[in-house]
Amino acid sequence: MERQLCSGSPRAKAVAWMREETSGGRATESSDCGAERAAQPIAVRTPVFPKGNQMRLLPLVGATYFMVAGGPYGLEDIIGKAGYWRALLLLAVIPFLWSLPTALMVGELASSIPAEGGFFVWVRRAMGPFWGFQEAWLSLAASVFDMAIYPTLFVLYLGRMAPTWVASWRGTAWEIAVVAGCALWNLRGARTVGRSSVMLFCVLLAPFAVLIAAGLWTWLRASHGLGSGALLTPVPTPDLAGAVAVTLWNYMGWDNASTVAQEVENPQQNYPRAMLAATALVAATYILPLLAVALAGLAPGEFSTGAWTDAARTLAGPLLALGVVAGGMINGVGMFNPLMMSYSRLPFVMAEEGQAPEVLLRHNRRGVPWVSVAACAAIWGLALGFSFERLISIDLVLYGASLLLEFAALALLRVREPDLVRPFRVPGGVMVAVALGVAPAGLIAYAMWAARDERILGVSALLFAAMVGLLGAVLYALQIRWRRAGA
Repeated sequence: MERQLCSGSPRAKAVAWMREETSGGRATESSDCGAERAAQPIAVRTPVFPKGNQMRLLPLVGATYFMVAGGPYGLEDIIGKAGYWRALLLLAVIPFLWSLPTALMVGELASSIPAEGGFFVWVRRAMGPFWGFQEAWLSLAASVFDMAIYPTLFVLYLGRMAPTWVASWRGTAWEIAVVAGCALWNLRGARTVGRSSVMLFCVLLAPFAVLIAAGLWTWLRASHGLGSGALLTPVPTPDLAGAVAVTLWNYMGWDNASTVAQEVENPQQNYPRAMLAATALVAATYILPLLAVALAGLAPGEFSTGAWTDAARTLAGPLLALGVVAGGMINGVGMFNPLMMSYSRLPFVMAEEGQAPEVLLRHNRRGVPWVSVAACAAIWGLALGFSFERLISIDLVLYGASLLLEFAALALLRVREPDLVRPFRVPGGVMVAVALGVAPAGLIAYAMWAARDERILGVSALLFAAMVGLLGAVLYALQIRWRRAGA
């Protein structure tokens, strides 16, 4: 096999290097092969990530947290649609039905197949190149509907602090600056992105720690700890289905960290730990602020996007409101940055497999696929002119389809590769692996049913999402023809 690793095009070498894995997730190579590989131009050879440049556990937890949550921002619509007690119930129950199964699935697959490209590699290995391509396409298509939100959030909160700074063309300029800035940030590597996520996590949540304390103090002072505040107050026009969809959207993204597996130190142990730690952090940082403002007596019907600022001003004054506004800006950058790191590895690994142009293999000295980063940034920059904030149903359908493929890969690999070394294994046999995806599948089906009346560009939002998903099959056929023509 060592001879095969040294033969063929740079892409073939990359593919062979990925496939010849040991139980530790790293390939073996002879000294001759290593010398030949070292002589390749750095722009095209498969990147190597020195141990000192890899993400450790805490940065991985921080990056995963921002890929999923980014603080309590985004929960306002859940409160406005369902009221406090239903919102709390959703935020407490859905992690067990949605987040925990996904985190367990990611923990097993990321520890047993710690390959760059993560879920794309899992699905391809379990189901073949066609379904691997669909997995990558669904994820990248969903990113177009998701990534445009975060620069918009940055500008929304900046506008609350300095309205003239975002007036007219300035708002779009700030959004482009966020995209470009995060692209440059990403060029410094996964370790830098992970460390900065830990720092941003602390800064972002500091105002909410004060908000929680202020809310509890207001509750104790008003009722001596005996009242329920506004916890049981109903909203004028409840929309439970919409609240469920927004809750699912706020809890999705657990698999995104898997795409940088080779850039993580000791992935076999750190991925399961990071998934479980991030699950607990997300649930706590969602539930505690919501409970505090409920007990403080703030009316649930007044909550909509950006309402945390008003809650902070009511409970503790303008200084805390300013801190929450600053946190909203951090939220936009903090989520966009690690998600860019995650999604940009997909085109790179697809190029390694021959399913995308070879130019995407180019990377810098830190192992960052800079062409892929630039291509993703350009696509998301072009999407900034569209208003995707309310297209949660499309995002959920595309992401949900890719997630179900990952659960299928988990079960199929249990059958097809029973002897695969699994440093972390979900307890139970194949039926347990199958059952793990039942609750997420049910929630995705419910979200699709709830969005049956939504429309975009004159057609059903679900039909639009289905057409986007089916486009992946067309693109797969086209890239097959492209490869044959170039052979």
